[in-house]
Amino acid sequence: MQTSKHVAVSTGTTGAKPQTLRARDRLKSLKVQVMDSTLPCLVLALVLIGCLGCLSDSHQHTGPRSHQYCVLGAGPSGLQMGYFLSKAKRDYVILERNSGPGSFFNKYPRHRTLISINKIYTGTQNREFNMRHDWNSLLSDRSDLLLKRVSRDFFPSADTFPVYLSIFEKELGLKVRYGVDIGRIQAVQTPEGRSYVLTDQHQSDYNCSILLVASGLWEPQKAEFPGSELVEGYDSISTDPEDYKDQAVLILGKGNSAFETAQSISRRAHLVHILSSNPVRLAWQTHYVGDVRAVNNELLDTYQLKSMDGVAEIPLDKIAISQLKEQGGSRLGTKEKLYLTLPHLHQDEKNGSAVTGKATPAYHIDNFAMRKPYDRVISCLGFKFNFSIFDSSACPTASDNAKGRLPRLTAWYEGENTPNLFVLGTAAHSRDYRVSAGGFIHGFRYTVRSVHRVLEQRYHSNPWHSSKMPLTQVQSWIMKRINEASGPYQMFEVLGDVILLRGSHCEYLEEFTLQALPQFSSLSGHEVSHHGMIVLVLQYGKKKIDYLAKGRANTDWTQAWKSNFLHPVLYYYDKLPTVEEMERRPAGWPLPRPKLIHHVVEDFLTEWKTPVSHIQPLRRFLEHCTQTDLRAFYAESCFRLSLTHRKPPLFCQQGYLKQQGVPRNGPLVDDQDVGPMPTEWEAPGVDPAYYLAHAGASMSSGLKVDF
Repeated sequence: MQTSKHVAVSTGTTGAKPQTLRARDRLKSLKVQVMDSTLPCLVLALVLIGCLGCLSDSHQHTGPRSHQYCVLGAGPSGLQMGYFLSKAKRDYVILERNSGPGSFFNKYPRHRTLISINKIYTGTQNREFNMRHDWNSLLSDRSDLLLKRVSRDFFPSADTFPVYLSIFEKELGLKVRYGVDIGRIQAVQTPEGRSYVLTDQHQSDYNCSILLVASGLWEPQKAEFPGSELVEGYDSISTDPEDYKDQAVLILGKGNSAFETAQSISRRAHLVHILSSNPVRLAWQTHYVGDVRAVNNELLDTYQLKSMDGVAEIPLDKIAISQLKEQGGSRLGTKEKLYLTLPHLHQDEKNGSAVTGKATPAYHIDNFAMRKPYDRVISCLGFKFNFSIFDSSACPTASDNAKGRLPRLTAWYEGENTPNLFVLGTAAHSRDYRVSAGGFIHGFRYTVRSVHRVLEQRYHSNPWHSSKMPLTQVQSWIMKRINEASGPYQMFEVLGDVILLRGSHCEYLEEFTLQALPQFSSLSGHEVSHHGMIVLVLQYGKKKIDYLAKGRANTDWTQAWKSNFLHPVLYYYDKLPTVEEMERRPAGWPLPRPKLIHHVVEDFLTEWKTPVSHIQPLRRFLEHCTQTDLRAFYAESCFRLSLTHRKPPLFCQQGYLKQQGVPRNGPLVDDQDVGPMPTEWEAPGVDPAYYLAHAGASMSSGLKVDF
């Protein structure tokens, strides 16, 4: 990950350069023994150190280097893309300014506890399902390359993450060059098309056909107002609670960094106030993992239970921080107090941030909430993308989301005005800001995989991977995906599965970027036939409710569309939606209005496996979309139907008539199977129309069954 120059990197040798450290490591590996008393040996060792430094990954020559792919940053998103490029045997290099991967986590979060969960025990050994509850590990074919290898904590220490990334990089043999500090990126036009030139601190150039920016967010976001020079930054404050002993502290910002800081110092400070423009947003209320997590919100208890701490709202562009002018000057050895004031109250003051008592709000409103002075004011406003390294020819435009902190991207994560430049990881969060988990490891590991699939199709003519199957199997495949798949589960409303209907068969594509659906054919390399397509999405209900109130859940499958919690939704289109339809989609919808839609009712266990509430309504919907009987039959039933009907059901055509099938006395399903249940249509006294009517599908008479 490209991180700030001021980030402290744990190297074990204070002030040592990366080249020297690598040289020393290599020297040790050669087992060169230097005796303190032997001067010639010492001289030889120093010469070897210098020579090995010249051979280190930080190159010393100035000749240009060319690669098809350059990945900027060796953080989690950069290494994740490196894995996919390496697996595809592409020409790539990962460039990292620091001496190891994930250097951001050597410093942040400042109080050293991650808020991404590391759930070790899930009751199952299903790797795909377990990734739903592992928010830190990267994707690979190796079942042992998971964070639990280095930490068993539910909320791991931040110190363990660079260790994990280092293991991931080394054991997969990823091509990373450390100590390469890219200071300038410019676009050039070549006969082959637009490419990029990256210039490092040695004025050496890297020529790249495709640039993948995975530099993350490391530049602190700051608010400018009168007296902002008196404010300390989250990046530089002391993390020792004793340094805040008996102090009054004002924290600007209401995100996790602000509450993390407040929680750390509140045990020693005599009061902590948190201030920002907006009210506190709690992650369990909004379903957005970037909002305040419960692990950080102890201060809300001390606020609401009357223990001196507090939370307030004032727009930060409407405040000022001032020092009060003392009559006769400040007392010797004392630190001047800081006051929250309003700009218009001291606009006539001539001495910068020092004001008189008349300029404080308390002088005009005696019960002004924040009238007491503070010992410290700390800014915890998050981070922003570093646009400064981009030449005007290559600089992405700023997104309207996140107050311009992030670059503007297409739905497939390419810069809107920068062809062949893609943004990965946290910096790509503008596509789903405050919607899904794309700004976090457990989300962007999947968007990186989606970007790689786009790259494979565009630059190597390798279509998006698909599974071809008989139409009678698609329901079981859908059931498997909604109960196991981690990508759509984590990137809800952003990534979804696409089912291309081809008559008696279909193609199943996983984790396509939903908002790029109008460009589906060009991005995936697959065409939509006249049979249409089904898109599978996991999404929350759109109605704002109290998520801890009675009646918050809907368990009636006949009213599944009223589900509030995460649940599967299937959209059927008879043709590909247009760009205009995507732009005009209803507010809050991930996709345009479909021809048909089906909600699978929410489930307390997030297990959509029950025959009546989940499986039967889904089958009726699929039958309505395909106008095909998708019932499953025992072999005996297929035999009877083949003898008595001109055209047996599709299940029998694709199974029994091809010498496949299950005898009645054989096992069809077990209690964990999510496949079709046959007893519904063979049990006496059961009217299939009952299920059709409640599932919102058409009656069987409307299906193409030639009985």
